[in-house]
Parts: sequence; C-alpha cells; structure tokens
Amino acid sequence: MKVLGFAGHSGCGKTTLIEQLIPRFTALGLRVSLVKHADDGFDVDRPGKDSYRHREAGATEVMLVSRRRWALQHELRGAAEPTLEQQLARLSRCDLVLVEGFKSSSIPKIEICRRSLGVERLPRAARNVIAIACDAALDGEHAPVLDLNDPDAIAAFVLQVFDLAPRPAFEAALEAAPARIQAAA
Repeated sequence: MKVLGFAGHSGCGKTTLIEQLIPRFTALGLRVSLVKHADDGFDVDRPGKDSYRHREAGATEVMLVSRRRWALQHELRGAAEPTLEQQLARLSRCDLVLVEGFKSSSIPKIEICRRSLGVERLPRAARNVIAIACDAALDGEHAPVLDLNDPDAIAAFVLQVFDLAPRPAFEAALEAAPARIQAAA
C-alpha cells in the first residue's frame, strides 16, 4: 500500500486537488483510500439519529451498516489521538492511500501553496516533501514544483514516483465478479 500526503495551510486547496486526483487514479483501475485529519470537534453523525443516541449514551464504537456502505465511529473518551500509522493499519487493501493533513508525519507528501490567495509555503518543519504544487512559479526549490492547476500532470507525477501502473481491465473485472455473481443468485 503506497501512502502519499497532502499538506498546506487551511484554504490552500488540498481537498480540491485530492477530489480532482481520485477519479484520475480510479479511472486507471487503482483502488484509492483516504485518511483526513480533522478538527477536534468534527462529527459524522446527526443529533436525534439512533447511532448518535447510542454513542451519546456511552458506546465506545458504533457501526452503521447498509447494502451500500458501512462506517465505524470510535469515541476516544479521553484516550490519546491515534497515530497516522495506527489508522493506516485499519484500512482495507488498496493501491494508494491519500492523506490530507498530518503535515509533520514522515510520509512522503506534496505541499500545496496558493500564492494567488496569499497562501504561502509551510514552515520548513514540514517533513518529507517530495514536490510542491503551487499556482505560481517558485525559485530555488529543491523539490519539483508542479502546477496546482494541472491535476493531470500531478497525477502523472504521483504515478511515476510511486511506480503505480494502471491495473488491467480484466483484473478489475475479476474483483467485481463475485459481487455480480452473488447479486444474481
């Protein structure tokens, strides 16, 4: 499983770029997952829903399951925030994991800067930057500078750096076959 992070100041376009890259990778048959570091107060549930009520009642984990998706919510209840490595270990097998945030982690990452909005580079403390995606030219950089407005070029860079090849169509069809056979039964 290859892991690539995206780091940058809030509002620089990390989410937008990732949203543009995912369909480019999946169109090649790659399985892509995402881990996003969020603010402390985020919630994926809504007050009044059964799962919310169960969590509020004290359940440590609440799993929602349907024919289309499942989600597991885990309340830390005062425990330490899990590390990125611990969370990556929870993911199902995939070709590429994109990580938004976790800028001080040691994973390889693309730094995003958007000078047109006044969003500059991160302090040099951000580690393991393999490229910078920016909407303006940058001089004197040691890492490659990619055009933030060219997601095709950024996708090509990622494919090359991580040696990711499109999966043959028959391989993707074989993976989908059990679900189609089960649905027909």
